[in-house]
Amino acid sequence: MFCHALIRPSVRAFGAVSFFTAATILSATSPSDSSDVATTVDRFHAALAAGDSATAITFLADDAVILESGTRESRDDYRAHHLAADIAFARAVPRRRGDFAVQVSGDVAWVTGTSTSQGEYRGRPVNSAGAELIVLTRASGGWKIRAIHWSSRTKG
Repeated sequence: MFCHALIRPSVRAFGAVSFFTAATILSATSPSDSSDVATTVDRFHAALAAGDSATAITFLADDAVILESGTRESRDDYRAHHLAADIAFARAVPRRRGDFAVQVSGDVAWVTGTSTSQGEYRGRPVNSAGAELIVLTRASGGWKIRAIHWSSRTKG
């Protein structure tokens, strides 16, 4: 079984992050799976924006891999090094998520999307466009993030 859903930002927001709801799924053969995957990613981003590293890390599988800023980090490496910086950035710079797609194939799902960030971080202006790929697998307690790839570029 394979399903695909295009998700559009909803109107409600929390801090600098736009959140998504099941009602924003435009089409899918399995709306429940797509909604659960979108909610997992949403809650991960919300934890970052809220500065809640303990909750953010619970969404990552033990063997998760994070690709960011030209590095590859394990879950433990990410928790020890880059997580705090991601939280500081998420709290300081407003981020607007664009449309993103949720695809589910059995017990594997992936979310692709874009965002824009504009504001100031550590005294420097930020105006960037970002892209992300998040891969999840179904676990006994719900969906877990297995891999994240983030990239960004300065908007001209």
